Amino acid sequence: MSDIDGIRAGRHCVFALHAHLVFVTKFRHKVFSDRHLTRMEEIMRAVCTDFDTDLIEFNGDDNHVHLLVNFPPKVAPSKLVNSLKGVSSRRMRQEFPDLARHYYQVNRLWSASYFAGSVGGPPLTILRQYIEQQNRPG
Repeated sequence: MSDIDGIRAGRHCVFALHAHLVFVTKFRHKVFSDRHLTRMEEIMRAVCTDFDTDLIEFNGDDNHVHLLVNFPPKVAPSKLVNSLKGVSSRRMRQEFPDLARHYYQVNRLWSASYFAGSVGGPPLTILRQYIEQQNRPG
């Protein structure tokens, strides 16, 4: 696949699909430090690579993380999210006993919910106007 200014090309398509993902800790507990977030970014980059997805930006706070991903059309965002949350939860709790102790009753790092928003491209009003102004054959 080629990558020119955020536009990627697959075998049969050209695409620029970006999503902003936000994951919140279970009960919004404040459990992350810089060392946790550094390791979590490594884990999430590896998961994204497995999905042929680019993790463009990653950052977080003590109770949530933000990801900006560029993904191909063959990847369902919900499948990517499930894998990111599942793998990171398991690996982080294995590698950091302080997290495992904190969540010993529920055995989960993340809340079941998440935010996913599409990003990039022209504003909807401009795109709508562009489509409306196409020359339809008579």
